[in-house]
Amino acid sequence: MSTPDPTEIAPASPAHPRFAEALAELGLQVEVRRFPDATRTAAEAAAAVGCELSEIVKSLVFTADGVPVLVLMDGSSRVDVELVRRELGVRKVARANADLVRETTGYAIGGVPPFGHATKTRVLADRRLLDHAVVWAAAGTPHTVFPLDPKTLIAHAGATVADVREPAK
Repeated sequence: MSTPDPTEIAPASPAHPRFAEALAELGLQVEVRRFPDATRTAAEAAAAVGCELSEIVKSLVFTADGVPVLVLMDGSSRVDVELVRRELGVRKVARANADLVRETTGYAIGGVPPFGHATKTRVLADRRLLDHAVVWAAAGTPHTVFPLDPKTLIAHAGATVADVREPAK
């Protein structure tokens, strides 16, 4: 008797296939939620999920002296590039363009998850993510998100916890 095709047993994950593969490799079982409308911004994701804006994880790609780096930031805050520069000990930090984001992560802006990327990239996670019991991050598409406790998310992203948030005005 042949082994049944797993796709015939359970429906495919709504997550991007690369991200679904990363979840499986990490042994993580998370609830991936798919929304009919894109959640490209943190505000759109928070409204769709029904959580606080600060409980959304933004996965943002920058270049540090030309080398891509991923910064995980809560949805209500902005990255302070000077703090990132100091943390990494580099001369210049700049926002990556859409092509570099896709090349580095394998995902389009608005759907970049915190891990499961096309390339190994240095990751910083802002300390304020740890203020929450659960955070929500993109699951590889602008239509999908998943919840996870921030310590587990940061660990699987291979992130260094740092203070890289712009001061509140």
